[in-house]
Amino acid sequence: LAELEIRDELKTLGGAIHGGSLMALADTAGAVGVLAQGLKTATLESKTNFFAAGLKGKVRAESTPLHKGKRTQVWQTRITSDEGRLLSLTVQTQMIL
Repeated sequence: LAELEIRDELKTLGGAIHGGSLMALADTAGAVGVLAQGLKTATLESKTNFFAAGLKGKVRAESTPLHKGKRTQVWQTRITSDEGRLLSLTVQTQMIL
C-alpha cells in the first residue's frame, strides 16, 4: 500500500494528477512488493489503463502479486481516489536480479 498527495507540481495543465505520476507510484508499489521479500528487482514491463482523473486529495495504490516466479514476478496495482474511485490499473513484470 502507498499513498501520494495530489500537489500542483504533479498535475497537468488541466488540473488532474499526471498519468506519469500514477505510473511512477504504481511502479514503486509493485517493486516494493518484491523488495519486501529480500530480493533485488528491476521493472521489465509495465502497462497502465487510466479510468478517471484525480483532482484533489490523496491517491492510494494497492499492489497484489499475480505471479511470483523465480526469475520474474507480475504485480497488479490499483490506484484509487480518496472517494474510492478507480483512477488507474497497472500490470507490471518485475525481473528478479
